[in-house]
Amino acid sequence: MTEIGIRAGDGLRAFRRTRVGRGLWQVGALLVQLAITFVGLLAVTFFIGRVIPIDPVLAVVGDRAPAEVYEAARRALGLDRPLWEQFVVYVWKVLNGDLGMSSLTNRPVLEDIVRFFPATLELATIATIIGVLFGVPLGVAAAVHRDRWPDQLARVLGLVGYSVPTFWFGLIGLLVFYGILGWVGGPGRLGVFFEDIVKPVTGVILIDAAIAGEWEVFWNAVSHVVLPASILAYYSLAYISRMTRSFMLEQLAQEYVTTARVKGMGEGRVIWVHALRNIAVPLTTVIALSYANLLEGSVLTETVFAWPGLGRYLTSALLSADMNAVLGATIVVGLVFVGVNLLSDVLYRLLDPRAR
Repeated sequence: MTEIGIRAGDGLRAFRRTRVGRGLWQVGALLVQLAITFVGLLAVTFFIGRVIPIDPVLAVVGDRAPAEVYEAARRALGLDRPLWEQFVVYVWKVLNGDLGMSSLTNRPVLEDIVRFFPATLELATIATIIGVLFGVPLGVAAAVHRDRWPDQLARVLGLVGYSVPTFWFGLIGLLVFYGILGWVGGPGRLGVFFEDIVKPVTGVILIDAAIAGEWEVFWNAVSHVVLPASILAYYSLAYISRMTRSFMLEQLAQEYVTTARVKGMGEGRVIWVHALRNIAVPLTTVIALSYANLLEGSVLTETVFAWPGLGRYLTSALLSADMNAVLGATIVVGLVFVGVNLLSDVLYRLLDPRAR
């Protein structure tokens, strides 16, 4: 038996050294890591729900309910069980897609999240695209023209982006571009006359309108999304441009850049091909984190623009002491971060052969 075990162990180690074996081993390790992270996320949300001084029973029955009604509701919610048993039940329900009922909307929390999250996804995606398209070139220009006017401009834009509150930008933007100039649509995702024309398919109104061929609805949606997306994009731009500048300054000081210039290689090729390629991996992390932050941190923007997204839903749930909705939305936000980090890891391996 010992000899068989030794041979099996040698065979396993030999298989792990093959390309397929290494790939399967990495996938297995990644799945274990994701499982541990997910259980940790559930543990954090569960105990936060128990520590916060909000009684979920009162949120259901009200503060004037008789004692027997209160106790019956407490037993129905499973709050009379030991804490470890409550956690096991909580994990089992989440794994089966049961996040509880929302006392705010009287619908399952998962149904609410599926309804509200596409609006946040639409807003954050457009904002990230704008932030990358303008932030990366601005950061590169700031690094190339260090301590000159492009660099000073990038610093000022970044300082303003980090300093001015989001809600102030939103209110001023609505006043100027909607109230005075009339260049953009007002609060909400659509004008009143365009609501319920397009049947939801993906939940993203721009995609749904394009699929249905309702181009008038499409352009009305564009007029409503452009201002809140631009404001979020400005904060994303400030972060991305600052980090791009820092990465590029480090690369432009490397010997391979000096060698390429001495050999007569064009400045544009040195900057936009060689130096920019070498910052692709850390820049991917920056963009991914910026995107994840916009997916979960656009609460003020959604509130100012009456944008029916996850951030506004979470705020309303907090104000209404709807703990099922709060914990469900928190789980979704955590899964977004895990998913974005997983995507960035995959992009690492595509961009950098050494990471494979």
